Amino acid sequence: MSTLDILSSDERFVVETVREFVDNEVKPVVRELEHANTYPEALIEQMKRLGIYGLAVPEEYGGNPVSLPCYVLVTEELARGWMSLAGAMGGHTVVAKLLLDFGTEEQKRRYLPRMATGEVRATMALTEPGGGSDLQAMRTVARRDADGYLVDGQKTWISNSRRSQLIALMCKTDPEAQPAHKGVSILLVEHGPGLTVSRDLPKLGYKGVESCEIVFDGYRAPLDSVLGGTEGKGFAQMMKGLETGRLQVAARALGVGRAALEDSLAYAQERESFGKPIWRHQAVGNYLADMATSLTAARQLTLYAAREGEAGRRVDMEAGMAKLFASETAMKIALDAVRIHGGYGYSTEFDVERYFRDAPLMIVGEGTNEIQRNVITSQLVNRGGLDA
Repeated sequence: MSTLDILSSDERFVVETVREFVDNEVKPVVRELEHANTYPEALIEQMKRLGIYGLAVPEEYGGNPVSLPCYVLVTEELARGWMSLAGAMGGHTVVAKLLLDFGTEEQKRRYLPRMATGEVRATMALTEPGGGSDLQAMRTVARRDADGYLVDGQKTWISNSRRSQLIALMCKTDPEAQPAHKGVSILLVEHGPGLTVSRDLPKLGYKGVESCEIVFDGYRAPLDSVLGGTEGKGFAQMMKGLETGRLQVAARALGVGRAALEDSLAYAQERESFGKPIWRHQAVGNYLADMATSLTAARQLTLYAAREGEAGRRVDMEAGMAKLFASETAMKIALDAVRIHGGYGYSTEFDVERYFRDAPLMIVGEGTNEIQRNVITSQLVNRGGLDA
């Protein structure tokens, strides 16, 4: 049974189309683009034409909606070609989901049709320099007055922030609220006076797509920029959005792990030592067996969480499990791919060194794996066990 058999024929076609795009358009150019840290403008334009930016947008707003399992498999395919391409649409999808789940009708009609075509690309701004995963400790504040909101603060590690036209900004509209999360709101902001993208952060991997510091200094946002129109609901809204975000990160890890396995399997059949292909040596064969087994388990865990989410269930624990296991699996597979390739695995002329540099992002991004373990444990206690 193929993994795609869980999808409808239309959704299988979507995944197969993205697979062909990756094989024919991405793989021939990715090494040059990645090593030069070049923004993949032409590839992004092709992704727009393929409808990838509209996969979470309903037809009534001009999108091409797919199920969460299909979205996971599309993301895996993109990351198999280049993880940065999956990152270029990750935050965009989360913002689309936030608008659908919580936005006012006016907010949906203002943004979703243009988001579906990629004319407007979106990202989210959560992390702050001193806060990391402790989102309730944020210091970015939006003070309300007669003209709207006056926003001051700083965010960091914001992907696509220079090229995204819409930012879902998590901030405090009531800094004195207790508990703190009751004072958090999401503002839908666009570039303008008082918003500065200060610098691109240098990174080990995840090249091509920018990750930046952004500064709000006297930025003006209108009253109707609050997601859903009501203050104080932003923390719960973003936690729901991060369920999709963590599934997306898990799927990126699947793509990196799969690429590393595919390259290793091909190399192990071509490379010979002591008169036979190296896969016939037990040490290498064991690596391949473990890589394939763990990748299959990670994919099934991720698809399980996606199916639960598609059914409308809360999946903060399941998405956390998927993100945790898939990212750790990708890191292990990437390292084993370097081992299998030997000296060539350390060479920039082979792609496995890129997988090894890209894999750690999924371990620390969208909530570190240490935070995922906290989420999982908390939900185990709150739910009364795994199967309660």
